[in-house]
Amino acid sequence: MEPVELIASYWTIAGVFPNVGQEYSRFDFQDRVQAAAVAGFKGLGIWHADLEHILERRTLADMKRILDDNGMRHVEVEFLTDWFLEGEKKRKSDERRKMLLNAAEVLCARQVKVGDFNRGKCDFDYLVESFAALCAEAAQHGTSIAFEPMRAAVLDTLEDSLRMVSAAGAKNGGIILDIWHVVDRSMPYEKVSRIPASSLAGIELNDAGMEGSKIRIDDANPRTFCGEGDFDIKGFVKCVQESGYRGPWGVEVIGQDLVSMTLREVTERAFSTTKAQFVV
Repeated sequence: MEPVELIASYWTIAGVFPNVGQEYSRFDFQDRVQAAAVAGFKGLGIWHADLEHILERRTLADMKRILDDNGMRHVEVEFLTDWFLEGEKKRKSDERRKMLLNAAEVLCARQVKVGDFNRGKCDFDYLVESFAALCAEAAQHGTSIAFEPMRAAVLDTLEDSLRMVSAAGAKNGGIILDIWHVVDRSMPYEKVSRIPASSLAGIELNDAGMEGSKIRIDDANPRTFCGEGDFDIKGFVKCVQESGYRGPWGVEVIGQDLVSMTLREVTERAFSTTKAQFVV
């Protein structure tokens, strides 16, 4: 079996908490990349607000050099919303779309993550058309599009998300599965094992406490490091591997506790706890 490679997803090592003040990282980009590399990560995630902030001081070429110098083989840029809407929201989305795709091209990003946080309403056929158009544009920039199904998204089930990807017919379009959303939406692990590998663009791992069959609500620390909650992460990993997926694995932990950690602490802990979920 090929060696497992991990991506330090954005919120894990950003040193900030979503929707609370600034969304760009409190850590310098080069410091983040170097800390991730030392811990063992082979990839990095970059949030749109963080990208804008970095570009105030550095060029995309500067960022690419830093990533290459530290052996970052897998880069993800995120997050594009409202790509299936119309009017002013679509206009603003198109501005972000241009920025993310340009960055993806220069940084040789494996994919741009897209989705929705507001349970947007959209005719399914138009949604397919919009996703296909987005994938076609991404192909011109040498990257892929990864849709993330979640409770707040326009599509919140595995079946509907895969149906959209299949209907779009784009070779560079797929879904990215975060185990948190898989558990939250009660997606059976065995269904994950039957996903066509060509439709599975990425995987993200983390953990959380459970109360019966529901995720325990903890607004301050919604996602813990792997092995520190109640998710059956090893079972999930096994099902993903059975699907034929052989790409890198993101580590997306989100919590106020992470904000007070040093880069060294958070990168080492995120890497070691996630690596322990894989059978050698």
